[in-house]
Amino acid sequence: MSRHKMQGRALWRGLIVLVLLAIAGGLVYGWMDYQRFVGTPLTVSAEAPSVDVAKGSSLRDVVGQLHEQHATNTHPLYWRVLAEQLRVAGRLHAGEYALTAGITPRDLLLNMAAGRVVQRNFTIVDGWNFHELRQALAKADKLKQDAASLDDEALMAKIGAPGEMPEGRFLPETYAYVKGDSDLDVLRRAHAAMTKLLDAQWSKRDTQVPLATPYDALILASIVEKETGRADERPRIAGVFIRRLQSHMLLQTDPSVIYGMGDTYTGNIHKSDLTTDTPYNTYTRAGLPPTPIAMPGKPAIEAALHPASGNELYFVARGDGTHVFSSTLDEHNRNVACFQLKRCQ
Repeated sequence: MSRHKMQGRALWRGLIVLVLLAIAGGLVYGWMDYQRFVGTPLTVSAEAPSVDVAKGSSLRDVVGQLHEQHATNTHPLYWRVLAEQLRVAGRLHAGEYALTAGITPRDLLLNMAAGRVVQRNFTIVDGWNFHELRQALAKADKLKQDAASLDDEALMAKIGAPGEMPEGRFLPETYAYVKGDSDLDVLRRAHAAMTKLLDAQWSKRDTQVPLATPYDALILASIVEKETGRADERPRIAGVFIRRLQSHMLLQTDPSVIYGMGDTYTGNIHKSDLTTDTPYNTYTRAGLPPTPIAMPGKPAIEAALHPASGNELYFVARGDGTHVFSSTLDEHNRNVACFQLKRCQ
């Protein structure tokens, strides 16, 4: 073989080695770059704290959205390789997913495959009335407002409770929801929770309590809820109202009067308010008011159905969140003079 041919073959071999080295180097670099991508947190901003995966979206669609939100600038191929490696390709669930600080592409894909969507919480506060509940729902983040145009009657029909008055019918609790849920969804769950709780508590009630129906218990519980926020006082206050009902005495509870005043109540209750008759004025009308006056929590319902025994018929606020109780009108009047009029003797 000629020297010229040998040099040519050596040159080709050298070129081949160089090409192979270049390919190997590229593969090594690509693998290292891929590993960097897998373990590097996405860019998270306050303006885009989540990513929405619409129903029917492909992985390419999701990556495109991440690019638009400047959460990633990596080629979709890397995302495809990662999805195949994790065995989640084609298994991504629709929904809203949080882009939390430190979240990696691997974390995000696993969350999407498991359907770990963003959950938000809505809390119904003990003692809210239905108007306050509707106002709070209207401000809830990412909650569809399907009830906004409905009056109370139509709303109750929509949640499967036609003909019911809404006041008091929703259990104060914290309810989780996801983007796409509506205010009606939350209300359905809260209504079902209250119905279940009230039925369970009614079946365990003190049979000596003079309440004819679970709804009566709900009404009384709402009064107890508004009269005190102290756990140790609820059964005692319920006991006062139960004995008044048994003795055919007027309940004379200010929260019920205030509820009946509606928008005319400005923060103070006057003697004229106590003598102005409304269906909720328990100074002018005997027995329970026609509906609850608020959303009672479980403790208030338990107190209404298991009131404390005793002979107390009156109580008056001390001004520090607690009440002083009495069994006679004379004693009650002295307490009023002391704690309300500041004329303690």
